[in-house]
Amino acid sequence: RAVAEEVPNAAAWQDGAVLHIGDARYRVERNPPALTELRLPRSLLAGFPVCPKVSAEFAAPQHCLFRWLREPRPAGAGEAWVETAAAERVFTPSNALVGLRLKLRCTPGDGEQRYGPACEVESSGPVEAGPGACTFDSRHLYTKKVCGHGSVRAVSYNILADTYAQTEFSRTVLYPYCAPYALEIDYRQNLLKKELAGYSADLICLQEVDKSVFLDSLAPALDAFGLEGLFRIKEKQHEGLATFYRRDKFSLLSQHDITFSEALLSEPLHKELCEQLAKYPLVQEKVLQRSSVLQVSVLQSTTDPSRQLCVANTHLYWHPKGGNIRLIQIAVAMSHIKHVACDLYPSIPVIFCGDFNSTPSSGTYSFISSGGIAEDHEDWVSNGEEERCSMSLSHPFKLLSACGEPAYTNYVGGFHGCLDYIFIDRNALEVEQVIPLPSHEEITTHQALPSVSHPSDHIALICDLKWK
Repeated sequence: RAVAEEVPNAAAWQDGAVLHIGDARYRVERNPPALTELRLPRSLLAGFPVCPKVSAEFAAPQHCLFRWLREPRPAGAGEAWVETAAAERVFTPSNALVGLRLKLRCTPGDGEQRYGPACEVESSGPVEAGPGACTFDSRHLYTKKVCGHGSVRAVSYNILADTYAQTEFSRTVLYPYCAPYALEIDYRQNLLKKELAGYSADLICLQEVDKSVFLDSLAPALDAFGLEGLFRIKEKQHEGLATFYRRDKFSLLSQHDITFSEALLSEPLHKELCEQLAKYPLVQEKVLQRSSVLQVSVLQSTTDPSRQLCVANTHLYWHPKGGNIRLIQIAVAMSHIKHVACDLYPSIPVIFCGDFNSTPSSGTYSFISSGGIAEDHEDWVSNGEEERCSMSLSHPFKLLSACGEPAYTNYVGGFHGCLDYIFIDRNALEVEQVIPLPSHEEITTHQALPSVSHPSDHIALICDLKWK
């Protein structure tokens, strides 16, 4: 029958209807599932998970169907591709597949038994042999399972941005001991995805995350392992911070990210600090030049809505003589976290992760853990008398370094020291277990970090926390 002119599209186009135009017949499907992107990583290693990037309309990756195929043997023999037994979104190729390319066939689905047209993608190169034992293998023995609902496994990790790893300076001066192929982003991403997935974490705070690494590699991979990701760029650097949380344990209530320099100038919260800083123009200029950011996410437990967490993540200024700059940055951070965890969500517990570029003997570490810093602390003159800026600072939190003070969390040719921490609210949270760091022998097998068996120059911190 003819469709009346006044019938709106929504009413006219009904699923299962058949549209007649002259002699032609068309079956109507409204919003059928369809793939918009299907990509495989450029580098495939035996023993390391391959996580495709899947984007779809009217479909979701968890409802899609996946079939993995391998090239016929010998490679390029012209025969049909061979189906593997794998039908999961993530596929870990065995050593038997070394030298062969992979193909993925994906059929988009919407969870309501509707499926769209399948797409196929072939890997650009063959599966290559993996590096053998990695520094994180022994740590995975402690983290095989996700911890229970009363506990939270937190990870903090500076993953070494590609922006910094791939420079001539990095290859020749910073990491001359590292095989050049092991500094390449595709290789390091293989290791990193296996490392992070194997920690079965509920919260992961990462620093030095390239925007493309987040979008094309980490977010799709960790999504397949049940983690939702949030990203905050450092405007000048093309890298930034990422926070991931386990979807079936937490939901996101709100985000409160800031750039330290912008917040200092524009938010009334920091007016007093800003006025004090103005007395020291040299230091003020340096602080305002930095693009360092603070990522703050408020999460709520999916099983107990009364349990909420304020998760903060940062990467402070790096320069060895920048102790005074870091003190200003951390003062802004603590004021901002106080605003979120005391004003917006009164008495919510805080977990503060990051690369603080500060050893346990520094003013920054002392300020975070003691709640205050004196005007005469030596870090106020970290870059000499002409850049002295003395002020006394305080914050109301009782914070504890959950993983203690390891001998080092950063190990490169010219330096090793403890720079990374997971600070927790000792009033509300306690440490259940700290996952041991790799042994000194493992770290130095290839002289220093990064190496063929470790993707970053930092080491991940991992601990299990529970509510008091």
